[in-house]
Amino acid sequence: MLSARNTREKTIRGLFFLIAFMSIFTLVLIFLFLVKEGVPIFEEVSIRDFVLGRYWYPTSEPPDFGIFPLILASLGVTVLAAAIAIPLGVMTAIYLAEIASRRFREIAKPAVELLASLPSVVIGFFGMVVVAPFLQETFNLATGLNLFNAALMLAFMSVPTICSISEDAIYSVPKELKEASLALGATRLETILRVILPASLSGISTAVILGMSRAIGETMVVLMVAGGAAMVPTSIFDPVRPLPASIAAEMAEAPFRGDHYHALFATGMVLFLFTFCFNLVADQVAHRYKQTGAATL
Repeated sequence: MLSARNTREKTIRGLFFLIAFMSIFTLVLIFLFLVKEGVPIFEEVSIRDFVLGRYWYPTSEPPDFGIFPLILASLGVTVLAAAIAIPLGVMTAIYLAEIASRRFREIAKPAVELLASLPSVVIGFFGMVVVAPFLQETFNLATGLNLFNAALMLAFMSVPTICSISEDAIYSVPKELKEASLALGATRLETILRVILPASLSGISTAVILGMSRAIGETMVVLMVAGGAAMVPTSIFDPVRPLPASIAAEMAEAPFRGDHYHALFATGMVLFLFTFCFNLVADQVAHRYKQTGAATL
């Protein structure tokens, strides 16, 4: 009986290891494919000129393969989307978990989770048809398809994920901690800020990582509402072209195994490294917050 149980446990452990290994192996294969197809462009242009070049004209004569404006666009859209989505998502989660009535929570929580299932093309279409004309008329802009519109739509996509996971993390804080804080004379606001949030920081950090990871690599929304201008933005209302939008817009037009083709794969390499570094930093922050929350309690 004991031998059969040990065998079953070893089998399950081996199965989990195989699944985890295949996930990592697939990720490595994808990166190697990007490297294989992207490295040849550096025979035509240096890495420095490629990363720091200010002009992206891959079809001109001679072509310019500078992705610095695309990198700035991706960073600008992501940072602005995070500045909108994180406070809104976390505060909504606090309200649903600690302030709202049970009946309202039972209605609002499924509605928020339903927003997370909206296709990105629908959100992009909403940004083109509704938000872009509103921004153009309100701020007297040449076009409503710009960096701010793209960041707003990405934040709209990220808020449901951040809110849903953060609400679960806050709601799972033991009631004994809340009751002890209130019994010691703390107000509800003080209990939320000094007890509940530190205890749930790890879960909130995970929610932020998942929500913003979706925004970083999003293609359809930024392709539809960012404006498509490969130039260095000078304000949040300038049209831009982030890295994913450039790859999606031009890959079908690039000659197979040509310089333009290899440049787009090299752009994918930069986007892959950018996303990897974001997740690495965010994971370290989440780990530190987990330790900080435990120390505070």
